[in-house]
Amino acid sequence: MRKFLLPLLAGLCFAVTSPAAEGDVPDWANGVKITLPLNSKATGEFVISDPAVWKFAADENKKGFLQLDYDRKKYKSTYTPKHRSPIHIALLKQYPLTDFVMDVELMSTTEPYGHQDLCLFFGFESPEKYYYVHIAKEADMNAHNVFIVNKADRKNIAKETTKGVEWKKGTWHTVRLVRQASTGKIEVYFDDMKKPIMKAEDKTFQKGFAGFGSFDDTGRFRHVTLYTKNVTIDNQADFFKPLEKKK
Repeated sequence: MRKFLLPLLAGLCFAVTSPAAEGDVPDWANGVKITLPLNSKATGEFVISDPAVWKFAADENKKGFLQLDYDRKKYKSTYTPKHRSPIHIALLKQYPLTDFVMDVELMSTTEPYGHQDLCLFFGFESPEKYYYVHIAKEADMNAHNVFIVNKADRKNIAKETTKGVEWKKGTWHTVRLVRQASTGKIEVYFDDMKKPIMKAEDKTFQKGFAGFGSFDDTGRFRHVTLYTKNVTIDNQADFFKPLEKKK
């Protein structure tokens, strides 16, 4: 495992600006801004639970994105988590984060139904220990909530949620995840950056990797921006080797 700090980031396929002064980003996350456009140049920046269903693509304007796509009725993933938890996970493998803000544009490509979802992951220590945000069309005990996976089936922990979101067909939605590990603060915003759609508070996992994906749906992802005070690069091994084969 190799760890090194911000000055050695030169030459990688993303843009780093330090310091970053963003008016709508809280002071505790203002310091370093990392942008990742999610085009083919980002190959190798992710650790993925099931690589067969992810690919880089581009729209009619040649703007790149990362796509999660498979036949939901026929395809059976090679990734089978030990506990009830999301199947499709793509993590930015170099950034163990504590206090940070992550912005990303999401597009659902699944036909509307109650649990139509896309997810954000954070505090990821292992496939058995992490948080995720499930953003869905309708809210219930298992959807549209903040969840923790801690050596057990996922458990919802949000103190506040809305009734759900509308995943408009063919539309990019801007989503923001606010995580202040030191206080336990978790907030999620969907298009409207003034009013969160979810709030939670938990300090179980203080540091971990962040990313996105879906519990078991399909979608597209682009324009990731991370805001944090400090950056540490940590090249982790693959989290998603079959759990029973890990040493």
